[in-house]
Amino acid sequence: MHTTVFERIRPDSAIVEQSLADTVHRPFWIDDMGKDAVRYPQLDAELRADLVVVGAGYTGLWTALRAKERDPELDVIVIEARHVGWAASGRNGGFCVASLTHGYENGKNRWPQELEQLERLGMENLDGIQETVERYRIDCDFERTGELSVAVEPHQVEWLREECADGTFLDTRAMRAHVNSPTYLAGRWHKDAAAMIHPAKLAAGLAQVLTRLGVRIFEESRVSGLEELPDGVRVSTGAGGVRAKQAALATNVFPSLLKRNSLMTVPVYDYALMTEPLTDKQLAAIGWKERQGIGDMANQFHYYRLSKDNRILFGGYDAIYYAGRQVKEAYEDREETFRTLASHFFTTFPQLEGLKFTHKWGGAIDSSTQFCTFFGTARKGRVAYAAGFTGLGVGSTRFAADVMLDLLAGQDTERTRLEMVRKRPLPFPPEPFASIGINLTRWSMDRADHNSGKRNLILKTLDAVGLGFDS
Repeated sequence: MHTTVFERIRPDSAIVEQSLADTVHRPFWIDDMGKDAVRYPQLDAELRADLVVVGAGYTGLWTALRAKERDPELDVIVIEARHVGWAASGRNGGFCVASLTHGYENGKNRWPQELEQLERLGMENLDGIQETVERYRIDCDFERTGELSVAVEPHQVEWLREECADGTFLDTRAMRAHVNSPTYLAGRWHKDAAAMIHPAKLAAGLAQVLTRLGVRIFEESRVSGLEELPDGVRVSTGAGGVRAKQAALATNVFPSLLKRNSLMTVPVYDYALMTEPLTDKQLAAIGWKERQGIGDMANQFHYYRLSKDNRILFGGYDAIYYAGRQVKEAYEDREETFRTLASHFFTTFPQLEGLKFTHKWGGAIDSSTQFCTFFGTARKGRVAYAAGFTGLGVGSTRFAADVMLDLLAGQDTERTRLEMVRKRPLPFPPEPFASIGINLTRWSMDRADHNSGKRNLILKTLDAVGLGFDS
């Protein structure tokens, strides 16, 4: 077993502690909205609609928008338990990627016959997001900069060479000419496959477009029940309810209103740091003029990007599952992980010593065993659902919205014919087996990172049966 670069090269502990000394525990993106955040009323009456959407994260917001774009006369209501974009949609890394399958390799392993089609649909979906942002003039700091995959260990260089048969391989010198980090051994720039966005601004912008189109949005209105009616469905909250012909469930990491989905996802907690804005001198020290998103190729990987005001968001590595499948605010604060991330940041960019982090936060990811979205219908086809985005939902939620609307309309489309859409993945086992399995898998993935990427028997077995856990 060899040590990783983040174990071999560690900054002085005083550098790490100083960088975190004044950090506030709040998601930067939501905090950045400040007084610009729009609030919507609580549902306190019995209403009717053609379509009710449960959840005002990206999945629910895109579903409402795509529904109104299909039929401007459709009466749509969106109900949110907290605030628009409060959960994963307001606290993610802001990587809006084309992949619908959590990366090329996962798609190739699971749906090889459909991969070319899925790749095309993913790029069309990302193009559609850009077109929507531009058409409605949504201010969300949208930058189609692409994403860099970087090798920080020798075996990852070989992976990149095999992947880059098309000549896109960047050797050490070429990679460091893009972004100057002593940890980089090689890289690849996926130029059109990703955009960087301000997550909370995108959610807020979509909600504002919806209100202009006549959609009613209600916040602080947790849905507690889903009832089938002779002519549709009814969702109930503590103070009111909505009777609708159809419903779209966009609850993602939170407990599903459908019993059949109770074991289909687990909440995995991801963590991030945000620096103060870099000075011109600090920016010059790292380059990064093309402002790409960056992710390394380890199983326990890091992702990082620049904000509009030249802060660096640095997240990933630890992906923590807490036994019991619960979503708790207490899980969002994990000092051990924040110190680890800060240490890895200064290993990556030692020339930024003295830079401070202003924000630290965590959030729950809805992870499925196929590492990407699954779909389905219930209540005689009147209810559609999509969940299990596993950390790559910023872009794919729009695609999921179209799938749900196709399913509700009973349409036979290219999307609904996909095996990824037609077949449900395996569920996670109940506790305590979920905790045992997930933690064993995470340990195995860490061992693979220390063993030239070689997967042990546990990982090979999970690969074979299609049941796993992704970092």
